[in-house]
Amino acid sequence: MPRVAGMQIRHDLKAADLAGRLDALWAASAAKIDSIERSCPPGAASPVFTVEGRYTARGWTEWTQGFQYGSAILQFDATGDERFLELGRDRTVRVMAPHVSHVGVHDHGFNNVSTYGNLLRLVAEGRIPADGRERDFYELALKVSGAVQASRWRETADGTGYVYSFNGPQSLFVDTIRSCRALAVAHRLGHVLMGEQDRRICLLGRLIEHATSTARWNIFYGEGRDAYDVRGRTAHEALFNVNDGAYRCPGTQQGYSPFSTWTRGLAWAVTGFAELVEFLATVTDDEVEPFGGRDHVTGVLLRAAEATSDFYLENTAADGIPYWDTGAPGLVHLGGYRDRPADPDNPHEPVDSSAAAIAAQGLLRLGRYLTGTGRADDGRRYWQAGLTVCNTLFQAPYLSEDPAHQGLIRHSVYHRPNGWDHVPPGRAVPSGEASMWGDYHARELALYVQRVARDEPYLTFFGPAR
Repeated sequence: MPRVAGMQIRHDLKAADLAGRLDALWAASAAKIDSIERSCPPGAASPVFTVEGRYTARGWTEWTQGFQYGSAILQFDATGDERFLELGRDRTVRVMAPHVSHVGVHDHGFNNVSTYGNLLRLVAEGRIPADGRERDFYELALKVSGAVQASRWRETADGTGYVYSFNGPQSLFVDTIRSCRALAVAHRLGHVLMGEQDRRICLLGRLIEHATSTARWNIFYGEGRDAYDVRGRTAHEALFNVNDGAYRCPGTQQGYSPFSTWTRGLAWAVTGFAELVEFLATVTDDEVEPFGGRDHVTGVLLRAAEATSDFYLENTAADGIPYWDTGAPGLVHLGGYRDRPADPDNPHEPVDSSAAAIAAQGLLRLGRYLTGTGRADDGRRYWQAGLTVCNTLFQAPYLSEDPAHQGLIRHSVYHRPNGWDHVPPGRAVPSGEASMWGDYHARELALYVQRVARDEPYLTFFGPAR
């Protein structure tokens, strides 16, 4: 079997080979969406992760509610079961409005593109009928969401800027690169952010500046920036002096160390940069010219996408499932852990299946993009790596077909440093549980692969070409 660093890439896999596993996933998914709806109805706290197989809430920010209702919409998209369309549509209208105007978070792409965005995409694809008012409703929500997200802005000393995290204006999270889809959709709908003196602020410009800042400060390229500068290493947080915008240092909230790589943050970067490269290809030259031009901006995004993807391949276990942080201290007791399949039941450090569910989509998108631009060998490498992750993730011990477990993808981790994850009795580390973001992204990944396997319209967050 050909080797690329940590991951043993399956070059024999095709998307169609996963059909049986996709069918099993959607069958299990339906019952779990129904179960969660019964135990976490509108008005209850948003489900975040499971404890002993039951979804529970964890107050921090309500960043997972869009994944709950977006999952129902994806279930309809994949299976045609209109019951889930009605569930997702109803809950989006009834519950999600506060997220549209939420000025205190960086999560608009997670909450609103997963709900309003998926519904608008289905309308644009002709998958669901909608009168003009319903389409206008989804479009208005997404316009406002993108503008509100873009208003959470801090300039840096070099004259660019970033959408700052809920931690405050000093904080640039790597997570937000995927939440930039809110700005992308709003720009695509022709919207702008209106500022003081009726200043018209281009949402595409803010997206590009944020992506550029993330690529510069949260991603490392092996160029000696610090003593731990390894190409593709990702810092969860970049910290700035709010008085003058100067960069100060890397940081982390959910990782082990600012100088190691929290693998879910790495996964956000892998997929966030890859899908923004795809989005940028749909933007006209005139639109992108004021922000450096197509070649420059594409080059920045692509460099980050490839560096983080390569780091993922080199630092994951052989089957494509990563441990939660590349610097986790217990890994020393798992010598050679990258040379064999991940062990979610080991006594030293947890794996994070949610990072795999997120990253696999980015590997596939990057592979397809590179193949389409003449780099067939590189493209095939990433594409086959993405399918390899899918092949592992969509079966036991990760895919949960147990009707008593509300999670779809087991062995996810939320916040290891804070000790929020459930540790089973007699165990030393978390295992066996699921997360709302892991389950949503597994569904999104499964839908992506299913459409490819069936030669159906290519899935993007921004919908079909205009």
